[in-house]
Amino acid sequence: MTTRTARSHLIRLLLGGALLTATVAASHAADATGEWIRPSGSSKIRISPCGDALCGKLIWLREPRNDTQNPDPARRSRPLLGVQIVNAMKPTGTAGQWKGEVYNAEDGKTYTGYLKLTAPDSLKLQGCVLGGLICKGETWHRAK
Repeated sequence: MTTRTARSHLIRLLLGGALLTATVAASHAADATGEWIRPSGSSKIRISPCGDALCGKLIWLREPRNDTQNPDPARRSRPLLGVQIVNAMKPTGTAGQWKGEVYNAEDGKTYTGYLKLTAPDSLKLQGCVLGGLICKGETWHRAK
């Protein structure tokens, strides 16, 4: 093998490795599945696929309690642990962003919700009213 041929193979190998690394990094960057912790550290949510969407359940609470604010009186005595709070989040067409519903156990209401992966380990959740005119949210961090 000539030096020129060896150099050509080496360049292709390096370019292929760089492309593979970029592809893996991009796919990880758009992956919202996993376990996330709220900024207060009061709860942990597991985001996982549910059909062609993403859903999220409460899997840990610092202070376990019941779903006392639920609009359905029959559900007010159920524990919050295991309740699905992120529902049917489907891709919006923007990379790393999903839209669906968010249940807020603090007030018992369900809002139009958005998830946006702002970094591989940061996920912004927003609940909105009035067609998205008024939104409130927080950024969750991936559990280690």
